[in-house]
Amino acid sequence: MSNVFHRHCHETLPTIARGEGVYLFDTSGKTYLDACGGAAVSNLGHDHQGVKKAMLEQISQVPFAHTGFFTNTASEQLAEKICATLPTQFNHIYFVSGGSEAVESALKMARQYFVEQGVGQKTQFIARRQSYHGNTLGALSVGGNEWRRAPYYPLLTHSHHIDPCYAYRDQTSDESELDYSLRTANQLEQKILQLGAENVMAFIAEPIVGATAGAVPATLGYFRRIREICTQYNVLLILDEVMCGIGRSGTMFAFEQEQIEPDLVCMAKGLAAGYQPIGALAVSDDVYNVIAQGSGFFQHGHTFMAHPVACAAGLATLQAIENEQLLFAVEQYGRQLQQQLSESLAEFPYLGDIRGKGLFLGLELVKNRETKQPLAIETLAAKQVKQIAMRNGLMCYPMAGTIDGTLGHHILLAPPFTIQAHHIDELVTKLTLTLEEAALSWH
Repeated sequence: MSNVFHRHCHETLPTIARGEGVYLFDTSGKTYLDACGGAAVSNLGHDHQGVKKAMLEQISQVPFAHTGFFTNTASEQLAEKICATLPTQFNHIYFVSGGSEAVESALKMARQYFVEQGVGQKTQFIARRQSYHGNTLGALSVGGNEWRRAPYYPLLTHSHHIDPCYAYRDQTSDESELDYSLRTANQLEQKILQLGAENVMAFIAEPIVGATAGAVPATLGYFRRIREICTQYNVLLILDEVMCGIGRSGTMFAFEQEQIEPDLVCMAKGLAAGYQPIGALAVSDDVYNVIAQGSGFFQHGHTFMAHPVACAAGLATLQAIENEQLLFAVEQYGRQLQQQLSESLAEFPYLGDIRGKGLFLGLELVKNRETKQPLAIETLAAKQVKQIAMRNGLMCYPMAGTIDGTLGHHILLAPPFTIQAHHIDELVTKLTLTLEEAALSWH
């Protein structure tokens, strides 16, 4: 009997032994191609020597010093490096230990930003249905993942949700892409007016929706209209790049491709490539200066924030992405992966959509391609695909509830940036085989 409280009490997991490149090996010797980076985390694979070396050097100097007493060189250098990749109004980084903490920090900072200005009546957050922003109570409150929220409804603070930008399901046949973008984005303005602009603090969204809906990118012009609305009504724009950021979409941050600039940016997962737990909140000068010139103190904090070893791993990760030209690789191999999936699954009757950007792709499964009718809940398709894939030596990230928290199934792919052409061949072959095996029970 294990003394570990695992994610599922009745599931027996293989024990990991080692990692090498894009592969993981369990203690029985079985090999797994990591096609999802765990959860879009392992963007440098599993044995990057540069990151390991940076961590060992930091440990040899000082493994931990509380930020209430000291700053540390690794955090200062990492903050400088992150700011250099962001628009010029971002000059301050608040370090935490993961994505949920980054989102919690953003929510509390948005509140303090308005309190410092004497606008305390701004108390409301707006987000989108079928979003995911973390598992802590504040993050769950703004998130739109109904399955994760349901047990905790009585504990959640009230927030408001508009429709996602989900063209595969919601764009009408007589609607142009831009018309759909504007119609969907304008729901934010309608919600702000309904609540009263004087009451709304912030709008939070994932530039590319991750685990809840399966790598759903925004359509043309959507986020530009969102930015206009937030500016017009003095509402902060918080972008959650915990999963889609740090190069995952082919640019360092996914919002770059939307030609907009947010007020706060959450990041985590791939920031240290999984070698250490770390998250961060990038803070615009406007938000920072209001607090700095007011109380001067962000009323928040975590024991392990700006952890020296985590920051050293993060700095080495960003240096590797730059020095090894991995953004170019993400774009190149992302196109190749999407093309090969489209070709290999062209005749697969249960594939509804392939979407995403860079090495962040989603496959939506359906019962009927023409009508987009989802697979029956009873198929347990997501669970089935994961089990069969693991048996076939492939790690992928299937989820249920794609459409509304109950209906729909998708598979998320987020392999390491270090993937090569022959790995893509293997990935596509194994995933195709897995889907064909799983589909035998979907008739």
